Amino acid sequence: MIKKIREQFNNNFSEEKYNAFIEKVENLEPGTLQFRVAETPIFIPKDFTKKMLDACDGIIDIIRQPEFKEITDRSIPENLNIPNEDDYVQMIVFDFGICKNEKEELEPQLIEMQGFPTIYAFQAHIEAFEREYAEIPENFDAYFNDYNKESYIQLLRDLIVEDENPENVILLEIFPEQQKTIIDFRCTEKMLGIKAVCITKLYAKGDKLYYQNDGREIQVKRIFNRLIFDDLEQQNVKDIIDLSKPYEVQWVPHPNWFYRISKYTLPFIQNAYVPQTFFLNEVKAPLNLEEYVLKPLFSFAGMGVIIDVTQEDIDKINDPENWILQKKVNYADIIETPDGPAKAEIRLFYFWKKDWEKPKAVFNLARLSKGKMIGTRYNKDKKWVGGTIAFFEKD
Repeated sequence: MIKKIREQFNNNFSEEKYNAFIEKVENLEPGTLQFRVAETPIFIPKDFTKKMLDACDGIIDIIRQPEFKEITDRSIPENLNIPNEDDYVQMIVFDFGICKNEKEELEPQLIEMQGFPTIYAFQAHIEAFEREYAEIPENFDAYFNDYNKESYIQLLRDLIVEDENPENVILLEIFPEQQKTIIDFRCTEKMLGIKAVCITKLYAKGDKLYYQNDGREIQVKRIFNRLIFDDLEQQNVKDIIDLSKPYEVQWVPHPNWFYRISKYTLPFIQNAYVPQTFFLNEVKAPLNLEEYVLKPLFSFAGMGVIIDVTQEDIDKINDPENWILQKKVNYADIIETPDGPAKAEIRLFYFWKKDWEKPKAVFNLARLSKGKMIGTRYNKDKKWVGGTIAFFEKD
């Protein structure tokens, strides 16, 4: 996005340097890197960064409204409504595509947002490796609000572990060793001293939860939640603990926020950098369906999304209240690479501590794509695609 720096990086690139970089990444936790790491970071000019941050501020104003919980209650499936919900969410991520508007100008467009974590620990290592590998200029930073690797890790510790003994804190997933993000789970374990525990290994005694570690029974007092309950239902896992009961445990973040801050929230937002979005059951006037994408509310990782929407697709839907029509955005083929330009998305990490007035931007990840959509399944056998990090121009 910054021509001079892009040309400088591309001219200095070599497969040998990239392979040495990837070797460092793989050596973090050998045998656990299950997704592609791109050949290049993204360099973001400060005017583009400001547009993203301004959009996030506007959305956060909506999330902080007293009536936000009331208007998002329907987003939580009745069978997945977990007790002991917090009044605020500790973690939010915002995904922005680098897009072109009708005037062919570059602008961010919000693709998705989640009241849910992402690969926080892994990214801290990637940033340090990328800074050396890509020879990042001094006036570019991957962090916001004066954070750096050390203060970022301390923030994660403050939010996830708080004042508990780390052995009483778990990262909760379903079969974590089978997830593509296993390298992040391992990095989190080392960084914070907590264990990644499968929900099938969690059990209750009265109103307390426990897991086993080296033959010892350990009470779970805090759960760093990486479990997507939709995924759990789709896998049809049997004989697991009923988490709808009010156990003595604190969630970080609470599972209900995964639904409250999600695709469900988009129709309530009016912002130049948020695509126009409707609940399908509330569409009154005819729309030009070629301009819209059809998305199920209760899915993840792009599952169920219909890009080329027809009236026949809509007529087949029996629960239109659980679908949205979202205006298409025009991803820009903006990242020049040796074998053709790539599209990009930037995920901004926001965190919210108890004593903060509102969430703050802290860190990021980015993804490059040459397929029809962002994601692994659309970029098989391609180069200069995959996960990376964005570096933002500073004043």
